[in-house]
Amino acid sequence: MKATILLALTLCVGLFGQAAADDARPGAITVENAWARASATPTAGVYMTLKNDGEADRLLGVTTDRAASAQLHRTIQDGQVMRMRPVTGIDLPAHGRVTLQPGGLHLMLMGLKAPLKLGDSLPLTLHFQKAGEMAVTATVVRPGASGNPDNGPMMDHDHMMDHDRMMGHQQLMPGQ
Repeated sequence: MKATILLALTLCVGLFGQAAADDARPGAITVENAWARASATPTAGVYMTLKNDGEADRLLGVTTDRAASAQLHRTIQDGQVMRMRPVTGIDLPAHGRVTLQPGGLHLMLMGLKAPLKLGDSLPLTLHFQKAGEMAVTATVVRPGASGNPDNGPMMDHDHMMDHDRMMGHQQLMPGQ
């Protein structure tokens, strides 16, 4: 009798433990509409929607072989000036969504090894606290684009944020 109860408890714990582990698997997090603007500058923002169908998780970082470094950023308003600040992570609520977008949370690529050109594919690896690594490909869209490239027309903005100026980077013109 004791052996039967012990076996039943072991099976239940194993099944519940597996269900909890499944929630943290990479498949519980999906990426929708990853995109970046074409850019001749050494920096670029990357945007997307992260959908989490599992337990709460946290995006800890991003890597790519197309840039010297990549960071998680948040845009904040400081008086009349918009500024970007690195963040240590981006929380993904259980069964929720987080949109990385211009003027808010985003991925920041610095020291691009080559300009991002319209139509390029930009490989990224997202690093999650529980789900681990996830390979993502962002599509490079036209400069000035804003919004979701897979969901209707993109909007052009005359007042694009200058990531280099906001981060204190100096842009050198040819011949300088």
